[in-house]
Amino acid sequence: MADVSVEEIVLNISEEALIKVLDVRAAEDEGDALGLRVEVTGVDGMDYSYDLSFEPVAEADADDHTYAIGELTVMVPAKSAGQLRGATLDLPSNPMQGGLVIRNPNRPNPLGDKSEIELTGDVGEKVQQLLTQQINPSLAAHGGWAELEKVDDTVVYLTMGGGCQGCAMSAATLREGITVMISEMIPEVTEVIDTTDHEAGDSPYFA
Repeated sequence: MADVSVEEIVLNISEEALIKVLDVRAAEDEGDALGLRVEVTGVDGMDYSYDLSFEPVAEADADDHTYAIGELTVMVPAKSAGQLRGATLDLPSNPMQGGLVIRNPNRPNPLGDKSEIELTGDVGEKVQQLLTQQINPSLAAHGGWAELEKVDDTVVYLTMGGGCQGCAMSAATLREGITVMISEMIPEVTEVIDTTDHEAGDSPYFA
């Protein structure tokens, strides 16, 4: 990796990518005064989408994470820091691809923000509320839904249907999205089991 002078690295840059970025910056007017701003702009499937731009370092926002990697100043907006922490800006594995890639170990929650959800009642009632208020509205965008089959003490059994049944992405959605959300929002749940017959799925959304 390139030499870094910073207390905390949010987004790192490989040496190869740094050379490419500096080459591109050299063609900009007053390039030495420009830093690379990297921002998360949204969600694209199971990954984040990004915006990379050269901006004057002097115009960095007060709450930006601003640091130097070699001869390049990197600026990451505060709202994107958590989503980019631990990621690396790099060249594509395929040299024919061109451009740059961000190798990010972080993934967006496919079920959206859960911060304003309040759950009451026993485990089954809480799971049903979470399905109704958050999980199913998100799955509906992909033509799918999740249904509570039963609760056995602290174990929750769910079935996925519609576009989620037989869907190659549904297992990942259940594991990375639904299971995590249920575990965080209802800590008394010890396990979430997918009882879906995925072999019976017909024309899934993600086919």
